[in-house]
Amino acid sequence: MNRFKKWAEREYSRKERIAALIPEGILFVIVVPVLLVVTSSYIDQWLELPRFTYGLVNPLLGLALVLSGWSFSLWSILAQFSQGRGTPVPIMPTQELVVKRPYTYCRNPMALGYIIFCFGIAIWIGSLSAVGFTLLFVVSLVIYVKLVEEKELEERFGSEYLQYKRKTPFLVPHLRKRN
Repeated sequence: MNRFKKWAEREYSRKERIAALIPEGILFVIVVPVLLVVTSSYIDQWLELPRFTYGLVNPLLGLALVLSGWSFSLWSILAQFSQGRGTPVPIMPTQELVVKRPYTYCRNPMALGYIIFCFGIAIWIGSLSAVGFTLLFVVSLVIYVKLVEEKELEERFGSEYLQYKRKTPFLVPHLRKRN
C-alpha cells in the first residue's frame, strides 16, 4: 500500500499523463484483443470446441458491444484524466476522487466497459474459450479491485470514498434510480 500512496503524492502534468496512457491504450485496445482472438482460436481448435455462430447476429451484436464497452471505458478514462487529474495507470493515480458521471453509475465503469468490450469480441468471433477467458478476467479483476484498489482508495480518500462506496454499486449499475 505504501507504494500506491507514494505514487499518489505527486501530481503529474498533462503531457506526462498522456504519455502514460499511450502504452496502456496500445496494450488494452490492440494487444489484449489480438491475444484474445488468436489464443481462443487455438484453444477452441485444440479442445475441439464448436463455434457459436448465428449469421449476422455475431458480428452485429459483437460490434455493438465492442463499441459501447470501448466508449464507456474511454469516458471513464477521460473523467479520471480531467476531473481527477490522474490516469488509470497505478503509478499516476487520480489526485481527487471522481464521483461524477460515469462514476455515478458504478464504482468501476472503466472495468465494466472493458468487460463488455471483451464479451463483444468473444461474441463477434463466436468463441467459447474467449467467453471463458473473459470470465476469468472478470474474476481476476474483481479480486484485484476488492483486495488492492478499494483498500488503497479508502486509505487515500477516507470517509469521502466510504460514503461514495456505500451509495454506488461496485460493477453492475442499478437499472432503476434509487430513492
